[in-house]
Amino acid sequence: MPFYKKIYYETISRHVFQRRITVKKVITYGTFDLLHWGHINLLKRARDLGDHLTVAISTDEFNDIKGKKSYHSFENRKMILESIRYVDKVIPENDWEQKIKDVVENDIDVFVMGDDWEGKFDFLKEYCEVIYLPRTVGISTSKIKDDLLQVNNG
Repeated sequence: MPFYKKIYYETISRHVFQRRITVKKVITYGTFDLLHWGHINLLKRARDLGDHLTVAISTDEFNDIKGKKSYHSFENRKMILESIRYVDKVIPENDWEQKIKDVVENDIDVFVMGDDWEGKFDFLKEYCEVIYLPRTVGISTSKIKDDLLQVNNG
């Protein structure tokens, strides 16, 4: 192999190795039931904070505990999220207490939630950076549900 090719391959290998060890991982949580552009905006902004985005979605059983009813099943919501280019990994959210475990086990650097949760997850600052992103104005799952109710009762 010519000398210049050997140097080029070594440089590429070194670059790839350095890239692997500097991956910045981000995590966010939600139900992500009636997916809308506000969700996509949150996922994009969360992914922009790092190199890898993990999304924890509430299981159907956890939604029951929270008193929430999802239109789509956990498996369908998971499939939808896995098809979004900003999302690298989807995990189940089974209870309120699992967040520290998720952060540690998934090597998370940044925890992201909408600013409607401001301050609620500051206990995670001991484990990672915590960022509350502003909500997308003019859209929410609650608004969609309310609008659909008005149309149906209309």
